[in-house]
Amino acid sequence: MRRVEWLLLLLFVFAIPWEYSLELGEGLGNVGRFVGLLALLAAIPAVLQSGRMRSLSLMHWVALGLFFWFCLGCFWTIDSAATLAKLRGYFQEMMILWLVWEFAETPDDLRMLLRAWVAGSWLLAILTLANFSSVQAIETQQLRVAAYGQDPNDVARFLNLGFLLAALLADRESRWPKRRFARLFDRVLGIGYLPVGLVAVLLTASRGGFLAALIALAGCVILFSRNHRKAVLAFAFALPVLAAALWLTIPHQVFERLATIPQQIQSGDLNQRINIWSAGWNAFARAPFFGTGVGTFGAAAGLSPIDTAHNTALSIAVAGGLIAVFLATAVFVLVVRFTLETSGSLRIVLVFSVLTWALTSMVASVEENRTTWLLFAVVALAARLSAEDPAELAATFSERPRGRGFVMRDVDSRDPDLGSFTTLTQ
Repeated sequence: MRRVEWLLLLLFVFAIPWEYSLELGEGLGNVGRFVGLLALLAAIPAVLQSGRMRSLSLMHWVALGLFFWFCLGCFWTIDSAATLAKLRGYFQEMMILWLVWEFAETPDDLRMLLRAWVAGSWLLAILTLANFSSVQAIETQQLRVAAYGQDPNDVARFLNLGFLLAALLADRESRWPKRRFARLFDRVLGIGYLPVGLVAVLLTASRGGFLAALIALAGCVILFSRNHRKAVLAFAFALPVLAAALWLTIPHQVFERLATIPQQIQSGDLNQRINIWSAGWNAFARAPFFGTGVGTFGAAAGLSPIDTAHNTALSIAVAGGLIAVFLATAVFVLVVRFTLETSGSLRIVLVFSVLTWALTSMVASVEENRTTWLLFAVVALAARLSAEDPAELAATFSERPRGRGFVMRDVDSRDPDLGSFTTLTQ
């Protein structure tokens, strides 16, 4: 049963980046929600059958406390219907923390999760490119393009997180025949995604997404420069050719919109976000301790019900007050701590992934989003594996294990890339 649950979890992760592009009809929701519920339903008998459940980390308990605090908001919310609807969404997103923690057991499982995530990002990029070349987009001369059913800013955010994961998959060599196919698959999946994803991000014409993409790509360059310096130098010399290709491929209106980023920053307007933030701050000031209930930002700030805070911290503050802000901050601090508990290539990728997410959270409300909690789940899993089996984790991501507790011996090993490890007597 755990095998079935694991396959459903991989399918769930694969569906998350492009979930809004496939609606399954009334009552079922989008494909991400549907597969996620299947994964949750399968998880219950899987745990009961095995007779065990992994102990939760402090981050999981704090996240659970945040969810329960939001649930308590039902007693003082200013819009009960909106709050109940949002609580259902929060449960579906935050359950990812537990599913990944419980059913991903080895470094190979972590790598499989990353493959599924990058494959889903591939599909999102392809759907965005397909929309760009569609007859409707050409006839209407759309400035901003995104996959069907998706918001351009969201698409850029989802694609940006895929850059670093793709680079991590590609950053590995193998001289061993039985692993060569897997390495070749990872390399094609990873390196191929970088240009395709970049073009898709540019087509969204998302200014915040573009800035976040620069951070993610900087992390990719740092990652590749550790083991592939010649390739990085070759890429640097090829940059003019790449820039010319993008200039000829991407509509010039996109570059004109991106060129307004300095103007938006200097004016302090940020595409009218300042007005939204001011209204949100006034709403928070009226209910600073308990908030007005999740899903009530528009009503509390006197804006349209479909408006969002365009800032994750402000959205949480209005919804749950200072207590929610404290709990959410604690979750983020623990995520940063877990990130720093990893090492090597994995640490570089996780650090820049968290930085990319943090920048996005300043101009978007991402607390109720599956990609947010999936990222946090992957970080927690990586930290746990770093403590449980650092040698195997190092082998999986082509790193030498930390510490003096391991030495290399021969090539007849669990992982042919590094040889077997023998614990030294301290």
